[in-house]
This record gives sequence, structure tokens and C-alpha cells, in this order.
Amino acid sequence: MLNPDPEWLDFLQANAAQAAIAIDSAELFEQLEKSNEDLRQAYDATIEGWARALEFRDNETEGHARRVVELTLNLIDSMGESSLEKDQIRRGVLLHDIGKMAIPDRILLKEGPLDEEEWKIMHLHPGYAHELLQPIDYLRKAFDIPYCHHEKWDGSGYPRGLKGEQIPLTARIFSVVDVWDALSYDRPYSKAWTRERIIDYIKDQSGHQFDPRVVEAFIQYIQNNETEGESRDLNLGF
Repeated sequence: MLNPDPEWLDFLQANAAQAAIAIDSAELFEQLEKSNEDLRQAYDATIEGWARALEFRDNETEGHARRVVELTLNLIDSMGESSLEKDQIRRGVLLHDIGKMAIPDRILLKEGPLDEEEWKIMHLHPGYAHELLQPIDYLRKAFDIPYCHHEKWDGSGYPRGLKGEQIPLTARIFSVVDVWDALSYDRPYSKAWTRERIIDYIKDQSGHQFDPRVVEAFIQYIQNNETEGESRDLNLGF
């Protein structure tokens, strides 16, 4: 028959207390993880709502944000850029035109061509995106695309005139995808281009507007998926 002495009982009680603390800590950690996940989902749902609102305001074709998110992430996979943070890229793509919230409707919604002064104002929208997103810690790693996707490989872009690899890779990748999608669909101010014309334009802009390595990877990706008969399923625009 077990007849523990007081020291043994104290030891058991201490172990029981430690076990209770461990169980409470595990439950608390699980609850904290769930709360963080719920908060992340709420943030992302809000971002998706912003993206849809921007499409409505800017007369974007329906589904533009969804398509460019999917194609950008697929292209990154095809390039083997596994070190890039996909969640942040997705947020950056969804918010790529968030700075246009600060552009007056008379310019943003103008049906005809913009004049020189109107273009100067339009070119401010990446800077507005930086001002909007930079203070938000949750989105700080996502603003390379909204801030830099109008920079050009040859340094002629805006807002900072970055050149070559000074431009973040995510922005270089997205800029090709954005042009592809923008030219693939009818807009209030322009008709969709043919597939061949868009490809010719992207090739022609290699080394000027676009990073040549990204252009090569993009054309290869398009050709591979067309060969497999998946263009429409993968939202390539045709």
C-alpha cells in the first residue's frame, strides 16, 4: 500500500500545478492563434472590398483584381521565386491602384485623353498609395506593388524614376501582368487588343518598360498554358 510522505505529496501537487498551467497556456495559445487568424481574415476581406470598390470607381472591368492576383502568383511560381511572400504580394496586387482614391473624378473618369496637367495629377497616385499604406504595419510589406508598378526598367517611369533592379521584383512582375490584363478587355475609353498585338507590345517593351527576364518568363508561361489548352481556365484574358 502506497503511503507517500509529505515531501512526495508536495512534489505531486507541484507537478499537477505545472500541468494545469501548461494546459491553460496551450488553450490560451490556441485561442490567440484563432483570434489572429480571424483578424487576418477580417483584414483580407476588407482589402478585397477596397479592391472591388476601386474597380467600381475607376470603371475597371469586372474581376480585374481577381485575375491579376491569380496570374501574378502563377507567374511567380513559374519563375521559381519561392522566397517571395505570397500573402503580401496578393495584398499588394489587390491594392495596386489604392492611390487613385485621391485622384479627382473629373480626371479619373474622363472619357477622352488626359491633357498634360491632368497626367501630372494622375501620376501622383503611386505616391498617394505610399502615404496611405506605409503607416499600416500589417501592409507595409505589401506596398512595393502599389508604389512601384509604374516604374520602368529604363528609368522613365514614375513616381521616382527607378531603373532596372532598383525596382522591386514584385513590382516588375506585376507591371507586365497588369498591362496584359488591361489590354485584354474592353474599357470605356478603349477596345481590347488582340492576343498577338499584346504579346508583340510586351516583347517590344522588353528592356524599356519591362524587365527582360520577366518578359521572357511571362511569354513562356502564356505559351505553355496555351499549349496545354488552359488559357481561359487560367484567366489569361482570352
